[in-house]
Amino acid sequence: MSAVTIHPTAVVDEGAELGDDTRVWHFVHVSAGARVGARCVLGQNVFVGRGVTLGDGVRVQNNVSIYQGVEVADDVFLGPSCVFTNVLNPRAHVQRKDEFRMTRVGRGASIGANATLVCGHDIGDFAMVGAGSVVTHTVSPHALVYGNPARRHGWVCRCGEILDATPRPRCPACGDRYAIDKDRCIRLEQS
Repeated sequence: MSAVTIHPTAVVDEGAELGDDTRVWHFVHVSAGARVGARCVLGQNVFVGRGVTLGDGVRVQNNVSIYQGVEVADDVFLGPSCVFTNVLNPRAHVQRKDEFRMTRVGRGASIGANATLVCGHDIGDFAMVGAGSVVTHTVSPHALVYGNPARRHGWVCRCGEILDATPRPRCPACGDRYAIDKDRCIRLEQS
């Protein structure tokens, strides 16, 4: 079992779980009941709420708050200052903790800097959300989405390269092959 690195300014509440080789940097707060996998990196000023689950190999860049109701799978990249919500119609004077909507971020997905993910919409495996996007609907696996609201503008390989707009593209970087129809991108084989 390898050591966890926790910066002296970070707060990790009793009852939080941190996996092997995880690094927790300046001014991070990991709440009781949060589960952070192995080999994760939590950048400066990150907040991980009660009940949040982060898989193995997740990289959370600076200034990201991950609230209750969010589940993040393995090998996800969360860009600087991206935002998760957990209530659709918040009011300071109305308690809505029983109305949290789940958001799941699939394996290998990347969320760009300053993107906002409206709760209740999942991000598929290996999807890529562009910087500054506002996600208001579920994002398919391997989809490249950006804009406000975020719309699909193409498909990406597991390695992150944009795929050609053909029915059976091969990734120019790693050689993986895919089948693409109107609404789906499926990995066929790897090189």
